[in-house]
Amino acid sequence: MATKSEKTPPKKPRDIGGKVIEAAMELAATRGWRPLTLSDIAKAAALPLSSVYPDFPSKQAVLDAFAQRIDLAVLAEEEPEEDTAGMSARDRLFDVMMRRFDALQPYKAAVGNILYDQLRDPAAAAASLPQVARSMRWMLEAAGIDASGLAGMARLQGLIGLYLACLRVWLRDDSADMTKTMAALDGYLRRTEAWAERLSRAPRRAARETPGEAAEMRE
Repeated sequence: MATKSEKTPPKKPRDIGGKVIEAAMELAATRGWRPLTLSDIAKAAALPLSSVYPDFPSKQAVLDAFAQRIDLAVLAEEEPEEDTAGMSARDRLFDVMMRRFDALQPYKAAVGNILYDQLRDPAAAAASLPQVARSMRWMLEAAGIDASGLAGMARLQGLIGLYLACLRVWLRDDSADMTKTMAALDGYLRRTEAWAERLSRAPRRAARETPGEAAEMRE
């Protein structure tokens, strides 16, 4: 005689996280982010609040989960090592960041509304910064760029600023192939690379100078 477990196949776990994120992004695209409540999001996802609470105790938790989903989408498209072996660090980072904008593209309206609302709420914007930093650290790692130590911290801060600047361009970019976004990203990366190169040359110049030469320069 078959047991109950043999008669009834086990239920597949529901993708509660995915449902919540998709519902939140759809609502953000049509209604904005600030007025939304977790109850609104749960209702749109056809889930009871009790199912949402364990993973999403706040709206910020939903945004963090969305950012992590984008991170995973970028990391999942990692280029084979043989294809990136001859690429410069700037080109590798350009490729990684454009993969990120590709992953964000279906959610452009939602992202635009969320950023707009956060600009009017400094506390909410500040709450998102740690996740932005984590995401950008992973983007550096995906590009094969060291994100550790003081130098890595400087690279991370630079990439955060670059990403936020490019986001503004991307939100206004109505081209089919994100031409404006690519141009802005390439320009920012080239300027950042030139700035970093000047900084790296400064200590070498200082080390080569004799005390007399340094005194003459100060005069």
